[in-house]
Amino acid sequence: MVKAVIGDETQLTSAEDRLSQSGLTSQVGLVIGKLSSKLDRGFIFDLVPTPPNDAGEPACSLLETTKDDNKRKGFKSKSQPAVDSSSLNIDSDWVAEHARQVSRMLVGGMKVIGVYVWVSDNAFKNSTITLFQLLQTVKGVAEAAPVTETDWDERLLIHICYSPRRWTCRNCVLSSNITSSSIRPCDFKMGRVLSSLQAFRCTYNFKLRLPVTHESASNAQTLGSILRHVISVHAKELRDAKAMIDGHLVVGEELCTTDGTHEVELLLPFTKKSLVEASSQKDVAGVLVFGGSVCSYAYSNSKEPVMQAVADIKDDIIRSLQSRLDIICDEADEDPDPIDNDGKDSRVEKLPEKPVPRLVLNSLRRTCLLSFPRRVFVPWLAGTFICDYLQPSETVGVLKEHCVELMSMEAPTDPSTYLQPEVEAPSLITESFWDVAVPNHFAPVSSLEKSRQVDMSVESSRQSNQPFNFNVFAAVCFLLFAILVGFVLARQK
Repeated sequence: MVKAVIGDETQLTSAEDRLSQSGLTSQVGLVIGKLSSKLDRGFIFDLVPTPPNDAGEPACSLLETTKDDNKRKGFKSKSQPAVDSSSLNIDSDWVAEHARQVSRMLVGGMKVIGVYVWVSDNAFKNSTITLFQLLQTVKGVAEAAPVTETDWDERLLIHICYSPRRWTCRNCVLSSNITSSSIRPCDFKMGRVLSSLQAFRCTYNFKLRLPVTHESASNAQTLGSILRHVISVHAKELRDAKAMIDGHLVVGEELCTTDGTHEVELLLPFTKKSLVEASSQKDVAGVLVFGGSVCSYAYSNSKEPVMQAVADIKDDIIRSLQSRLDIICDEADEDPDPIDNDGKDSRVEKLPEKPVPRLVLNSLRRTCLLSFPRRVFVPWLAGTFICDYLQPSETVGVLKEHCVELMSMEAPTDPSTYLQPEVEAPSLITESFWDVAVPNHFAPVSSLEKSRQVDMSVESSRQSNQPFNFNVFAAVCFLLFAILVGFVLARQK
């Protein structure tokens, strides 16, 4: 339960000045910050306005209504004015879409934690439909940009009133039935927030193997859905990983008292060498291999234990993998061209990037190659970073457009200020399902191990037969040798 909220005084004061000088009578946007369960507090880093929609219309506007209109709609107010008044109209779906895209650009310890509105007090309280729209908007944002895997059921609603000038913070409890009782006031003040953050960095290397059974292959699963399942399974394993910060094992609820960027190393428990061992040889048609390297950043309040920073790093790693897959799948959904995998004799073909996530595992006929987006870190506020993802064909100029449109900020013009730890573009490689399912068309796995940072491939379960075949060959040779020795000894007698 969030009992108090602290906003960064520098950023919120700047946002208030920007709004007052804009001449706008209404605006809606996202609250970027962090909800700390350890401290029962919320921290606000910045306010990001929602841009106009594709039609150029603002995300919110004031509608003129009369007293009779409210009566016909069935809404009652304790004190309704006798003259016309304004009510707030919000495009909740567009605000939720904005939250979904912004959440991809945030690193560990930074989340979309609510919604803010800039509107007069009379318009805010004009009718109950305004309150209902705000609650629906907050709920839509929460669904589009979840805080964690086991998500919080709270978000913040910030009302910035310009007549009279004041800030009001409310805690919204999300539930299936949203009512006026879902909103609770909470203490709000401004102070030092961004300057008290501590930075943590982690480079996480991984390689996952998932057996592909004949049953799962016959279900016509796409590579995108299979990879999404692999990421969700690995997220559960990652939660159990131990961590070392600056070379020291993290134990208990200790605090971090040193400055600078802290290096985090994750230690996963030992597991079996291959998940194929869990299935019988006859059931496994191949193995899905997904591996690579992810660079992660997280920011934690100085009063939070370092275990929270470790949890934020783990969450950021999983969200980064999911974001890359979402970007690829979103582009694939926009591609109307059908996918044809038949009718060609070539063993390897570089297919268009968009349709690859839609490829069905048991319909593949050749090796497919897909380059994953690489993560680039962009300087943000008070020495912190946010991130974005670049496709192999995109340049840093795309980052500037995203920063202006989504984060309402000017990206640095100097490319050297960007952090690009993932130098080589990650890649996704899939070996033909039929190449591994049909013995006469088996392709060596060694050709798949040359992927750059992130690769996915299908290995034949026939690899497990190789030791068996070698043992049979050795036994036959030994038998022949024994017969030959016996024959020689018999002749000497």
